[in-house]
Amino acid sequence: MKSLVAFFLLCLSLGACSRTGISSIVREDLFSLEIGRLEDQLALYNLEGDWGLSQVGLAMRDGLFYISDGNGGKLVRYNSYGDLLFMIYNDELNSPPLSLKTNRGEDSTVTRWAFTYPLREPGRITVDSRKHIYVEDRLPADRYYYDAESRALLDSIVLHFDQDGRFVEYLGQEGAGGTPFPRITGLYTTMQDELVVVCRQTSGWKTLWYGSGGRNHMTVELKNSDIPVPEDWPKVSASVDAIMAAPDSRELYLKIDYYRDIYDDSTNTRLGTEPDSSLIWVMDIERGSYVDCLEVPFLEQTVQINGRRETLWMLYSMMGVAGGGRVFLSSPVDDGYSILVLRREGGGSAAAPGSFGNSAAFSRVVTPSSSLEQRYGLIKVDPEELYLNNFDLSEDGIISAILVSDYEAKVVWWRTDRILEGAVPWP
Repeated sequence: MKSLVAFFLLCLSLGACSRTGISSIVREDLFSLEIGRLEDQLALYNLEGDWGLSQVGLAMRDGLFYISDGNGGKLVRYNSYGDLLFMIYNDELNSPPLSLKTNRGEDSTVTRWAFTYPLREPGRITVDSRKHIYVEDRLPADRYYYDAESRALLDSIVLHFDQDGRFVEYLGQEGAGGTPFPRITGLYTTMQDELVVVCRQTSGWKTLWYGSGGRNHMTVELKNSDIPVPEDWPKVSASVDAIMAAPDSRELYLKIDYYRDIYDDSTNTRLGTEPDSSLIWVMDIERGSYVDCLEVPFLEQTVQINGRRETLWMLYSMMGVAGGGRVFLSSPVDDGYSILVLRREGGGSAAAPGSFGNSAAFSRVVTPSSSLEQRYGLIKVDPEELYLNNFDLSEDGIISAILVSDYEAKVVWWRTDRILEGAVPWP
């Protein structure tokens, strides 16, 4: 039986992991931010001086980096040289910026400016081709709402700002000014400047699709009882790793991890579960059906355990979906992350804007595809940069990240769009 004990902390503590033959993708360190509460710093601690727990969101679009600072109550945009271009900030949490203009008029030629907005806990962020910004935020506690039907706490909204940083509207489930969202787990924009919001609730998952004008065109729900499992498989339990939207088609990618029970051979006593397999299901939201299924291999590593060499089989996590049906997955290793890219044949065909159908639920599953292009690579992250790693994948396949150490936050990227075709397969 495969030894599926595998997980990151175990691998780090044991070391000696084997990845012979995997190409290291060149990393470019672009700029660094100090830890603090000034306009060009990242507030990774709270007002009491402790390390904070609020999110740091990252989105890269056309060489510009958008960062949401949950502790600092601000949203900033930098170019790849680290020049601060604009800031949207909560003036109750931040002093007026010294390096940015705060009175930009409609006819002004100022290129570096700031606007105030009462951001509370900005988190996930995404940017469309117009450079309009969408960022999740939390409502005040007195505006939370409990939905008895879905058994979910509705406490989040999505804020929409234009390319200059001016507030446009806030989005709820029905669209502009709508009901708050349950816990948001993903925020994506497409090439048609549509917005996709993925939410988690007790009963399952909900994905909401909006046009560029903020109108809700489609809501897709996946109940826990409807998580897809191939019909001919033995009994397994299923767990959703992530649901993500494709940038160039109206498709959703669901990564599902499957677990099987393990027993003591001598007593037939159930000992627990271990990973059995992973699949990525592709759903066409126009048809309301699954159109493809991709099998995700395990990451194989060899470690020393009590003087013995053992093989561990580790799960990949879905990092993002790039154009052309390419799915990026990652798994932590002792000097960074192992990257796996799966490419679907014929993936990424765009639908015409406005042609939404009426499907609202996932239909019957399909057979896992046996023909997939697989590429492997390694992105290096130093151990001292592991306080926080936050990654973003652009639609053309560039991996960007904020890597945080004790004293600074580095903004880096890996130009996988340039070298993807040269990545070597697993030996």
